[in-house]
Amino acid sequence: MTAIRTALVIGGGIAGPVTAMALRRAGIEASVYEAYTGSADGIGGTLTIAPNGLDALRVVGADTPVKAVGQPVTRTVITDGAGRRIGEFSGLADLEPSQAMWRSDLYRAVHEHAVASGVPIEHGRRLVDAEESPTGVTARFADGGSATADILVGADGINSVVRTLIDPAAPGPRHVPLLNFGGLADIALPARTDAASFVFGRRGFLGYWVQPDGRTAWFANLPHEAPMTAAQARQVPAGEWLRRLREIYAHDVPGPDLLRHTGEEALVTLGTVAIMPSVPRWHSDRMVLVGDSVHAPSPSSGQGASLAAESAVQLARCLRDLPDAPSAFSAYVRLRRDRVEKVAARASRTNNSKALGPFAIAMMRLMMPLATRTFLAPERALGPEQRHHVEWDTPVPALAAAL
Repeated sequence: MTAIRTALVIGGGIAGPVTAMALRRAGIEASVYEAYTGSADGIGGTLTIAPNGLDALRVVGADTPVKAVGQPVTRTVITDGAGRRIGEFSGLADLEPSQAMWRSDLYRAVHEHAVASGVPIEHGRRLVDAEESPTGVTARFADGGSATADILVGADGINSVVRTLIDPAAPGPRHVPLLNFGGLADIALPARTDAASFVFGRRGFLGYWVQPDGRTAWFANLPHEAPMTAAQARQVPAGEWLRRLREIYAHDVPGPDLLRHTGEEALVTLGTVAIMPSVPRWHSDRMVLVGDSVHAPSPSSGQGASLAAESAVQLARCLRDLPDAPSAFSAYVRLRRDRVEKVAARASRTNNSKALGPFAIAMMRLMMPLATRTFLAPERALGPEQRHHVEWDTPVPALAAAL
């Protein structure tokens, strides 16, 4: 039985509210503190919640509201820039399908469910420091206020303040040389609404899925060596980015159609892709990290939000079953580190494929039929990640903290 009774959760994105709900289910009173004064409605591009993410969200009852804003994806279609099909594979038949959605819709669904579940969420509370003591931890905010609890959970994203408080020498995010865009085109391309399509074009990568409302959501990755934050990318007018994108994808089916029907107001500019390298220290005596603050794989993984939900639930489980914060945190790291780093490594290999040249794409077209029957067969490619299940009802043995 744990001695932990209260928790401060720093960060009100996706990981924070899910962590707070999981902690409350474990019998720990948790409150969320978000730096921004407003919500994240309308912010961000598209993402996917995989079956393992839905499985983790089910622990806190958030799977149903999340599926309500998602679109089931049962198959993936891969083409080259000429529109020739390179490969196709389906999801795992005995698992519920992945759900494609806009990040803002996921944010809204999770927040509404967390508030309905009794989670207090305070906005405009930017963390600037935290002080640990033998009996607890006190968070200090930019507005001059403070809050004290038994533990503090850093769910404050890839630019985490909590990570640097735990370890001032902790690594920061690393930029992958790919510019990241998203958009919504006022056109329904001739594709199934349950299919995600990936296009390896001549000069960039393009993905899309047709929405039931007759529009097509898309995302793009362009090779770009210099790091560029989202704020820097947004300093370039949307019209200029669209001009460049239309030029780059001018000969990649269905790039011209997508970009011709995407208005400036529908373009999402995200800068270069940022990921987290391996973080040596996930916790101190009273503080611990979850989600992107400690394991942010490339969006290529399709697992970022799902891994965050898994970690939130696993952390709460460890705190529920182990006697004190250090032993619970140690068990949590041992249960999570290997898995999240394997997903990150797989996503890194995917990133490399997005900058393939014409010759490599031609070779991919030749090899893909064999690949989809061997190492890209659904069970082998998706099973290890998507079949993962957090055993919420099974107690965490004390041995887990010492392995």
